[in-house]
Amino acid sequence: MAITSANQLELLQTAEAVAREKMIDPGLVVEAMEESLARAAKSRYGAEMDIRVHIDRKTGRATFTRVRTVVEDEELENYQAEFTVEQAKQYMDAPEVGQEFIEEVPPVEMGRIAAQSAKQVILQKVREAERDRQFEEFKDRAGTIINGLVKREEYGNVIVDVGAGEAILRRNEKIGRESYRPNDRIRVYIKDVRREQRGPQIFLSRTAPEFMAELFKMEVPEIYDGIIEIKAVARDPGSRAKIAVISYDGSIDPVGACVGMRGSRVQAVVNELQGEKIDIIPWNEDQPTFLVNALQPAEVSKVVLDEEAGKIEVVVPEEQLSLAIGRRGQNVRLASQLTGLDIDIMTEEQESARRQAEFELRTKLFVDNLDLDEFFAQLLVSEGFTNLEEVAYVELDELLVIDGVDEDTANELQARARDVLEAQNKAALENARSMGVEDSLVEFEGLTPQMIEALAKDDVKTLEDFATCADWELAGGWTTIDGERVKDDGVLEPFDVSLEEAQDLIMTARVMLGWVDPADLEAAAEEELEEADAEETEA
Repeated sequence: MAITSANQLELLQTAEAVAREKMIDPGLVVEAMEESLARAAKSRYGAEMDIRVHIDRKTGRATFTRVRTVVEDEELENYQAEFTVEQAKQYMDAPEVGQEFIEEVPPVEMGRIAAQSAKQVILQKVREAERDRQFEEFKDRAGTIINGLVKREEYGNVIVDVGAGEAILRRNEKIGRESYRPNDRIRVYIKDVRREQRGPQIFLSRTAPEFMAELFKMEVPEIYDGIIEIKAVARDPGSRAKIAVISYDGSIDPVGACVGMRGSRVQAVVNELQGEKIDIIPWNEDQPTFLVNALQPAEVSKVVLDEEAGKIEVVVPEEQLSLAIGRRGQNVRLASQLTGLDIDIMTEEQESARRQAEFELRTKLFVDNLDLDEFFAQLLVSEGFTNLEEVAYVELDELLVIDGVDEDTANELQARARDVLEAQNKAALENARSMGVEDSLVEFEGLTPQMIEALAKDDVKTLEDFATCADWELAGGWTTIDGERVKDDGVLEPFDVSLEEAQDLIMTARVMLGWVDPADLEAAAEEELEEADAEETEA
């Protein structure tokens, strides 16, 4: 069928009908038609020709044109779509490279194969437009709750109709052993929206902590209004959860507001989460206090926080131990997720035994190295001295406060401690050199002989070796694997080298070796300072 013999308005009417059905821009459908007609024309006139089709948006008239581009002589490759300046002079006045010569060509007959090809092009374009529309609609809705209709279940994954397309609720994102039948209504959290080859993929979740937070936002007006803020959520989906809240209005109790009259608000969330028990906890900036709240209903006797390691020790009475840990460690695990700390729980008896062991170990250190009797060594430990460095280099006045210690005794103590440390340093340095440590590392400022010896044992023997280390390899750190915090031991961790100190040492070594320009470091530091100031201003 020739285009000219057809009702030209049919093209526009068809485009509008398809656009309405698929809820996309009619212009996209017309563009798809133009492309399909151009393909059909190329199959008639020659695939190497540059044939273009334009459909008038008002009349529906399709215009077929052939385009030829003026190129340099040496660049002429396609004789059907390009010609040189000399050749172009037959058709154009003063042609220039890059100019296009456009001439109208007769419309083509749409044979069966060409019509089928055109149909495929249009369908493909329509599908792409649908995908783009779906992605644009949902990309900004990630992080929100949506109601959907279950369409089917595939290998444990639930396919949900979300109105403008389909979304997937994976098996591991369902609560417990939830099962759904077609046409069941379902409330889900949009976890992620990604553009993929087969179209936008909308990933849903009912186990995400954010799902619970959004449910509370729907049930508690104070959270929606910003008077109460959810600071942290930890979940064992379908079993138990902890949620930390804070109120910015002194007259409103955040816990009471989330619970609601006779528990109505929290019960609505519990019902949606298949009976998941929820502990609502007041947030506190003080981490030990917050942790005590997070371990409820267990009672805590004492908390010792190691901020650098992100670890906290909790001491509880013997009868509270099982309650603090919870069934299968659930209570302490959720408290750890909520606070972001690695929690070590022990009874008062265990803590007492550990302290006694530390006391005896430090006492033996002083007895063996300073030639003291046990009583005098115990006095040093009781006053808070933990190692030889503290005794050797502390201010003299701090030793004089110990009962029975005069100035001569204090000087003698420090002299003995320094002699022992010097001997240890000398032995460590000799051992390091015997393992092949070079002077470049020995002379590097900031490393003690014991540190150099430890580095040598880890096969770090030159300044270049040291400069290639990562900060966590020196200072240690923590890695989260499958939700569990795993300790990474650092070579210099026994010497209390912090992550920041390790970073400074490594960067100093790189500057000395010429790997890093000091000016770049200064610029980076200034940029970080400006960003910090900007954040403070915004806050």
